[in-house]
Amino acid sequence: MPGGSVAPGHGEQAPRKGRAAGPGRGPRRLGGRLLHGGRLLQEGAPNGPVPRLVMRWVRRPLLPAVRLWRRNIQLRVVVSTLLMSLGVVVLLGFVVIGQVRNGLLDAKSRASQSQAAGGFAVAREKANAPIGPGGDGNADGGNARTWRSDLVVQLSSGGQGAFNVVALSAEQGAGTSRAPRTSGAVDPASIPLDLRESVRQETGTFETYLSIRYTDNGLEPEPGLVVGTQLNDIEGNPYELYYVFPLAQEEQSLNLVRGTLATAGLFVVVLLGAIAWLVVRQIVTPVRMAAGIAERLAAGRLQERMKVTGEDDIARLGEAFNKMAQNLQLKIQQLEELSRMQRRFVSDVSHELRTPLTTVRMAADVIHEARSDFDPVTARSAELLGDQLDRFESLLSDLLEISRFDAGAAALEAEPIDLREVVRRVIGGAEPLAERKGSRIRVVGDGQPVVAEADARRVERVLRNLVVNAVEHGDGKDVVVRMAAAGGAVAVAVRDYGVGLKPGEATRVFNRFWRADPARARTTGGTGLGLSIAVEDARLHGGWLQAWGEPGGGSQFRLTLPRTADEPLRGSPIPLEPEDSRQNRERAGASGEPEANGHRLTSVPVQTVSDRSPLPPRTAPPEVDPTALPGNGSRVVARPSGERGDSPAARSSAEWEDTTRGR
Repeated sequence: MPGGSVAPGHGEQAPRKGRAAGPGRGPRRLGGRLLHGGRLLQEGAPNGPVPRLVMRWVRRPLLPAVRLWRRNIQLRVVVSTLLMSLGVVVLLGFVVIGQVRNGLLDAKSRASQSQAAGGFAVAREKANAPIGPGGDGNADGGNARTWRSDLVVQLSSGGQGAFNVVALSAEQGAGTSRAPRTSGAVDPASIPLDLRESVRQETGTFETYLSIRYTDNGLEPEPGLVVGTQLNDIEGNPYELYYVFPLAQEEQSLNLVRGTLATAGLFVVVLLGAIAWLVVRQIVTPVRMAAGIAERLAAGRLQERMKVTGEDDIARLGEAFNKMAQNLQLKIQQLEELSRMQRRFVSDVSHELRTPLTTVRMAADVIHEARSDFDPVTARSAELLGDQLDRFESLLSDLLEISRFDAGAAALEAEPIDLREVVRRVIGGAEPLAERKGSRIRVVGDGQPVVAEADARRVERVLRNLVVNAVEHGDGKDVVVRMAAAGGAVAVAVRDYGVGLKPGEATRVFNRFWRADPARARTTGGTGLGLSIAVEDARLHGGWLQAWGEPGGGSQFRLTLPRTADEPLRGSPIPLEPEDSRQNRERAGASGEPEANGHRLTSVPVQTVSDRSPLPPRTAPPEVDPTALPGNGSRVVARPSGERGDSPAARSSAEWEDTTRGR
């Protein structure tokens, strides 16, 4: 702890002024060389590969801690309290230790000055005393040497362990007659040179801190305080007299204070952390309970309630939450009951209409068979009556099927089937309509088995609806049915080159009774519920039914099913936006790359569709956008240019791209 020592450490001299060394000069030069001339960091510029790799290594182990920090408010409050408490305790410790240190040093300095002043007075008196009998006034130095030795012994005799005395010659390079005299095995070299310089050049008493070293190897250096002045011996020669006071006792006292403050500070920090944890727990626990109950309410467990105790703010919050949950449960029950009544009404009406419809059907058949005996107007009316009765029967069947889906009574009879057989049956049933419309149905990707666990009846109904719609809205152009299997999914896409879909219509095309052009007549007698039922069939399989389209460029509907009934979908082997879409052709034309069939397409093709084999499975398909529910269709959104490469290799790698990103 800075400021926690009463004197400079071993080998330091307080009065000496040393040059300020630049921190980290060597590493800084090395870093500069690496930064400016190093090959490693030349490649590691901002956003370069090396910084990104380093950041990835640093972030990877920190992600769990960051996630816990962001999600746990109790942890944040407790850690913040501990850090602030630790800062306050450390700051208080610095202040207290500094005050104690200054007080101890001031007291020691005053005591040392007083003790040294008495010793200097004794030395002056002894030097000014007359020479006794038998003394030699012209001594050769032997008397001075003996006199200094006796003086050091006499002055140090009154402070055994409290201080030591050092006598040094004032002149540099003196002979053995001027050798240093010390007590207590103090090394004369311990006296700082700048202090000796001050003593020799000026009059008065000087003091400083030093590290006391001893000539005895068994004694360790220790901090101390030295007080010195310059005097004259019995021969009038100047010499330096120093009192050296060890600060070991003061150091022990300061260590005791430091240890006491550290222990007390640690206890205070832990105590404050425990208090913060207890207080925050009393607030966070009800909040967590409310969050958990809210999640269970969102999951459909409407009977969940908070446990309320007391009458404080948290209790009032719990009571309000419970009241809100109760009202929400009541409203939801009312809506469920209303929805149940509506579904039952639709089902009952559909069933009840079957009896009169059967009678009307019988009468209409009789009239239709006898239409040759009627006049032309009546005969035509008989034909229209039969056609509308067929549509009415289809509408009743669709309403019954929709009511089953709404009631959750639809059952899936899944078994392994080859979708190629289903597609052949669908195309065989749609060929008469295609001949009347002047269209041709082409199949692509049926060279390999496309097997999945599915309900053949429901899949056939979905594909029949898609193919018939494509023929009806294809304006006499070809309809392409593409099949593929990869990874854990199989897909069937139906592509037409008719009027297409406007932006935003791909999300509404699956709504009940929705039509892109209300003025367009239904030549096949559709009910407007086919795609809605198809979406429900796809969802029942755990799959997707999605749409793409562009105005004047046709549309594509894609059915994606998992290979096994319990396997979640993570992608589709067929891209939702076909390769011959207007945007893909424009990008291919700008890049100058030819199409897969060897020539560049410049208009909407009529019969030109490149046949491609099924793609190999990817080991790690990308995850599906969680905001896109299976079978809810897609969006007609133009992709940004440059989002994906237009080469065949890039298009192949994009087959497993997330199907709900608005391709």
